[in-house]
Amino acid sequence: MSQTNSSLLDEVVQWSPETCRLKLKAVLPKLTSLHHKSESYDDHIRILKIITDMFLPHIGLSELEDECFSKILPKAVTMFDSMMKEILEQVGGLSSQNTELCSLLRNILQAMMQIIDALSTCVRHVGTFEEAPDLDIIRSLPTSILKVLRETFQHCKDSEEVYCGRLSLVADLLQGLFKEAYTLQKGLLELLDRISLDSSASEEEVSDIVTVIHTLLDICCIISNLDMALHANTWKFLIKQSLKYHSLVEEHLHHGDISSSLCNNLLASFHSCVELAEQIKHAGLQVSTQSLEYKLFQKTAKMCRFFANTLVHYIKEFKCFLTKCCSCFHRLYLQIISKFPPSMCAPTLPPALSEELNVAALVPMEALLLQLLPLRPFAEVVLQQDLRLSPEHELPQCLLLVNVLGQLTSQSEEVLQLWYTGSQFSEDTPRLPLYQALFTSFRRCYTERQAPVLLPGVMMKGQAQVQVTLHHHICVHLCASVAALPPVYFSVLERCLVDAVLQADTQTALLATDVWCFTARYGTAELCLHHVLLIAQLVKACTAECYQSFHLGLLLKRMVFLMTPNHQMELVGRFPPSDVENLPVWRHVLLRALSQDARHRAETDIIGLTQKAVSDWQSGGYKLGQVDTVNVVLLSLLVVVRGQSSAEEQCVLSAVRIITQLWLRMSPDQVQTHPVLQCTLQLLLSISAILVKNMEHQVILQALLCVGAVVSQECADQLLLAALEFLSSLGKIFVPPDSQNQILPRLSSLFRVLLSDRPWPLHQHALEAFSHFAEITNHEEVISQSLCEEHIKTKVVNYLSKTVNAQEDAESRLQRLKLEMVVIEQHNEKLESYRENTSNEPSADSEPCPKRARQETGAEEEYSRYIQTAESALKALQALTEGKANTTAPPPQWLESRLQELQTLITHISTGRHTT
Repeated sequence: MSQTNSSLLDEVVQWSPETCRLKLKAVLPKLTSLHHKSESYDDHIRILKIITDMFLPHIGLSELEDECFSKILPKAVTMFDSMMKEILEQVGGLSSQNTELCSLLRNILQAMMQIIDALSTCVRHVGTFEEAPDLDIIRSLPTSILKVLRETFQHCKDSEEVYCGRLSLVADLLQGLFKEAYTLQKGLLELLDRISLDSSASEEEVSDIVTVIHTLLDICCIISNLDMALHANTWKFLIKQSLKYHSLVEEHLHHGDISSSLCNNLLASFHSCVELAEQIKHAGLQVSTQSLEYKLFQKTAKMCRFFANTLVHYIKEFKCFLTKCCSCFHRLYLQIISKFPPSMCAPTLPPALSEELNVAALVPMEALLLQLLPLRPFAEVVLQQDLRLSPEHELPQCLLLVNVLGQLTSQSEEVLQLWYTGSQFSEDTPRLPLYQALFTSFRRCYTERQAPVLLPGVMMKGQAQVQVTLHHHICVHLCASVAALPPVYFSVLERCLVDAVLQADTQTALLATDVWCFTARYGTAELCLHHVLLIAQLVKACTAECYQSFHLGLLLKRMVFLMTPNHQMELVGRFPPSDVENLPVWRHVLLRALSQDARHRAETDIIGLTQKAVSDWQSGGYKLGQVDTVNVVLLSLLVVVRGQSSAEEQCVLSAVRIITQLWLRMSPDQVQTHPVLQCTLQLLLSISAILVKNMEHQVILQALLCVGAVVSQECADQLLLAALEFLSSLGKIFVPPDSQNQILPRLSSLFRVLLSDRPWPLHQHALEAFSHFAEITNHEEVISQSLCEEHIKTKVVNYLSKTVNAQEDAESRLQRLKLEMVVIEQHNEKLESYRENTSNEPSADSEPCPKRARQETGAEEEYSRYIQTAESALKALQALTEGKANTTAPPPQWLESRLQELQTLITHISTGRHTT
């Protein structure tokens, strides 16, 4: 600096405040010019301090920007950056021995503190004016200060890395620098809070506010780990300014960056809370208000709650600008939910800490979801068809969908349509209907279902709340949703239920079955009838052994219980059991669920059809090609037999005659050779297990011979299970002495074979069957002869005493379930792939009717229905008269006259048709 300029500065520093005020106009331009030209740090600091300490107090508010701030602040920022750059260049040589460099760096840090102090002086001066300043008359001040603050906080954050083990040499100055910056930011934010912009604000002013908000966002990212209070206060101001100038800045803000930063801060504080809670637990510390660890946990939980509530508020105000952030919000929700029970990766925490964490993070997630529901992009993310999640997020996704289901009841029609219907047009982003997405998500939670995880049940008046399975939890919420579902979406629900029943996972199909049964009970009787007829048609279209038939059969079995007697008769009329093609329907129906008339009709038709099939097989020379037909009717006969409560009922006696005839035709050698006869054997064993008390001992011996022929070789598991069921039932009978030598040794031998080494499910069934036999039999010698081998005896004794050979620990079980899940899902996908490649799958193309009474059928269908009913009734009457012919009780005398009347009626109907 020249001697003249130095003399001017020496003179000025001697002036009184009054002299400074009087000579302000003449001297200030010279000083600002000198400041701009200054090159050394000392000159710069000296001039800056003279201007801010001596002349700034005399500058009016309206002149601050033009006369002072715009001239000195840019240079101050430049010098500050230069100082920061020199530190980074020189710090590599810093050491306690290099005192010269240490002194240099400390001097630079002190100079930086002086610049920050000068900036604080500027802020304080503006704050002395009673009137709130306009932004355009101090516009250089906020931007300059925020640049300095950002650099300062970044330097403090990186100090350990920058000073690389030599931090202690400058730690005191860094701490002072941070405190000065902290104070400067606090003053600046208080000043900015006083400023107000209205709708007439200029583009420059709006741009300045947006710059302030974005720079504060940068600072928030820097200070997140430096100081909790500073971090929270900065975020509070940032959000406050965003909302204060909502209409002015909404189109200019980087909403994605702001929301993403909020999500990251929320997750960071949440994970810190979880880690602290686990540390407190593992250290065995008491949850006490005096504990330092607990106090830190509370502070962190408070930050977590702050970020969660702030995010919810921000989304509420700017949701239309956040459509591109929905995948981020979705991930956030899943990540937080995954750390709470019932998630299997959730840590076990002390109740007090867990409750605080719930309040801090879990409760705000409900509010977050409520704000996101109207956003189409959020629905598209959550309901996307090929959504692939990490295993720990499958259950949170399922619970998310359940929560959506619960919140939809209070939403607008537009939101309901968005979630319930799925994508409607080809140009839409593909998304599933909510119900379908929920069933799909439940299917993927195999490990959680098997564990099983438990959730709080619904509170019932006067009852304690209990823990329920995931299946129970979802079922309750689905049924509640169905009860409140607008009729317009009922057809979508029905399609989703059909799809869920027809997919390969049985537990998912059971969940859909539960919901479907509730739907039928909640709706009208006509609706229930319509559903049963639809299900029966789908069952009829299935191949006998496919998984769809099994799932639909379970559904049909339960739905029939819900039908009125008249509608049950209509089911019998629509699908008369007298027709072989309808037997796949009746093999799934529990006949005791039917009214007396419908049950009698079904039993009579099935018995008559079975007798006819066996007679046709007999008259055809017992050809193997006809055995399939016999097997079909035997499957339905099994349904009839299972529904009998008395061994003396006519249908039981008829069934005994039929199976006796078939058993006497069964050849052990042929059963070994022909798989179709093994199917016959399986059915005969299942029927005989029920009718064993009515069977002759010679027939039982024949059955044992056939069983002995197949268990000695590889055969189907279903056949072995039927054999075990039959052997177990033999405990009910007493074998007379003249037959014991033939029957009892074979029985003991078969038990020994079946109790030997086999896959564990079959072995378990064998143990159960033998135990049941042993409990009820009078032939104790069979028990001892079956257990003559020591290893078999040991297994039976362990089973009866409930001895557990090896206890699986929780972690091993979890790993096993995860491995099982992969295998089972691959198996299910293989089944579904096979279904897609075959043409005989059930057709569900027709759209189910909405929630209303079924419309009248067409004329042709009416004719067909009544003809089928008349035909079935006549066939049943024929079977009854033929059965009476074999007994001493003749048909009633009035029967012939009534038949003649029917003949006349048929003639009249036929004549009337021709006349028409």
